[in-house]
Amino acid sequence: MDLAVVFPASSRWIDERSGTEWRHHVHESTIQRAVRGAALKSAIVKRVTCHTFRHSFATHLLERGADIRTVQELLGHRDVSTSMIYTHVLRMGARGRRSPLDVPVE
Repeated sequence: MDLAVVFPASSRWIDERSGTEWRHHVHESTIQRAVRGAALKSAIVKRVTCHTFRHSFATHLLERGADIRTVQELLGHRDVSTSMIYTHVLRMGARGRRSPLDVPVE
């Protein structure tokens, strides 16, 4: 997905040759500052960056049962061993199964 679609800049410009109106994307430092500011306002003690969202995304995928190859593909890792790093944070028992004691009762 194009960054300009997800994080469009507030200003627009017109291509003189085609007459098409365009928008650049917001500079990544603007988003990084916003994330840092939100973390400070939330009184989160740990360091929070945009990259933190990437780690959270991968971890949540695995928690919800996605296989490691899916994580590898979505995160763009060349080697599956890079994706395997995320498995260490999961509290999974034997054969990748969550303990029944860790599953909330509905």
